[in-house]
Amino acid sequence: MGTDITCIWTDKKRTLFGLPLSFTRYFLTEKKFIIRTGFLNVHEAEFDLYRVIDKSLDLPLGQRMFGCGSLNITVRDADTPSVIVKSVKDPRKFMELFEEQVDIQRDKYNTRGRDMIAPEPPMPPEDD
Repeated sequence: MGTDITCIWTDKKRTLFGLPLSFTRYFLTEKKFIIRTGFLNVHEAEFDLYRVIDKSLDLPLGQRMFGCGSLNITVRDADTPSVIVKSVKDPRKFMELFEEQVDIQRDKYNTRGRDMIAPEPPMPPEDD
């Protein structure tokens, strides 16, 4: 990561036995969530925290045995509408930190998740 970005949280995707043997890395900054994948060809996907609509926590037995879990995030973003943060250590602690940062950014931009959902289009008038 560059020196101009302050990371609040970072972790790698955990694989066998909860070990971070992966080229997928997650970064939580004050304003964005960044997913960096790859070794030689690096790809980064990011989204603004205030655009988060919903999140859920998955704790399958295989991940729970090693203190890991996955977070499913739904975002109002054209590039990454759904993000899965796979197999991270201490998932509940990460989810609390993530929620706190999302709320801070929503307060800053004066938005809520329901504000980003488009209303239904009006019905056309009936012809008599």
